[in-house]
Amino acid sequence: MSTTECEQQETGWGILQDLPGDPMIWVLIFSELVAFGLFLGAFSVTRAIHPAVFAAGQAALNSNLAGLNTVVLVSSGWAAARATKAARAGERQVARSWIVGAIVLGGLFIAIKLAEYAEEIGGGVGLETSPFFTLYFLLTGFHLLHVGLGIVILAVVCRRAEISGIETGTAFWHMVDLVWIVMFPILYLVR
Repeated sequence: MSTTECEQQETGWGILQDLPGDPMIWVLIFSELVAFGLFLGAFSVTRAIHPAVFAAGQAALNSNLAGLNTVVLVSSGWAAARATKAARAGERQVARSWIVGAIVLGGLFIAIKLAEYAEEIGGGVGLETSPFFTLYFLLTGFHLLHVGLGIVILAVVCRRAEISGIETGTAFWHMVDLVWIVMFPILYLVR
């Protein structure tokens, strides 16, 4: 087969090709979901081994702040979805406004999470307090880093406000939402 024939053959991304945004973001999203899944699996197994330690740890958390953060992050995801809808309709300025809203809400999520950390650390708990808090701080800290990265990604795609970029950025942002929606009840509610 000649070079020209090879170049003419379709070299798509398979099932990833039909997903919105750049296919590479989906590779990243799937790998991040696996990483979070492993973290949550470790959390669940360790909770089964140390149920009293985990119950005591969960009782020390501020589930009201975490619940507020859930509303903030889901609202941010809604704003990102509205940005995608506006971009698909060719309304670039409207899309930018929705992305800015998502970014602001993402920043509010970070501020609330840092206030929650300050409250916990002020109450005498830290990374080495117990297996619960070790996994809690690792999981929520890893998620917090993803929120920060998501804000950066949204800021980058906001500048151009093109549909492909917005779909790529919001796909990552929705992964961050999804992970928190799964983490919140496991960390704060299930005893």
